[in-house]
Amino acid sequence: MKMVDVGEKPKTGRVAVATALLRMLPDTRERILAGKVEKGDVLAAARLAGIMAAKRTPDFVPLCHPIALSGVEVTLAPEDAGLRVRVQVKTVDRTGVEMEALTAACAAALTVYDMCKSVDRGMVLDAVQLEHKSGGRSGTWQREEATPAEAAAPRRRTRAKKAR
Repeated sequence: MKMVDVGEKPKTGRVAVATALLRMLPDTRERILAGKVEKGDVLAAARLAGIMAAKRTPDFVPLCHPIALSGVEVTLAPEDAGLRVRVQVKTVDRTGVEMEALTAACAAALTVYDMCKSVDRGMVLDAVQLEHKSGGRSGTWQREEATPAEAAAPRRRTRAKKAR
């Protein structure tokens, strides 16, 4: 096991965008949006957590290079299923920022869970994924749109019926 040597690579502008979906009850989402969660401003705390996590990614991912970030933007938007977290991370460095964007998306979603678990323990952190990356030797990569079948709403769990 080794950390990849990036010392000979040129510094280039790099961007990564990651998203995560936090599925929750509609009432939970409405409480968050109305600012009626006991612990405080959920969206502000989640944005701050995402930024902090992006900056500290090498502390969590063992072989991830520490890099100087030039920008981190965390947004949370309501969806029918819950909240969509979107993180954009930028740098001018020798390696990409995909891990920083993914880590930030997870941390923001986990912060929402932590602040709202008293009203909805059934929340699910789902669909954490890289949406876009640009810069570096491999250039630009963009996630393709999901087909309607792939983007189908999650199914609710049902209890198995007892045999008679």
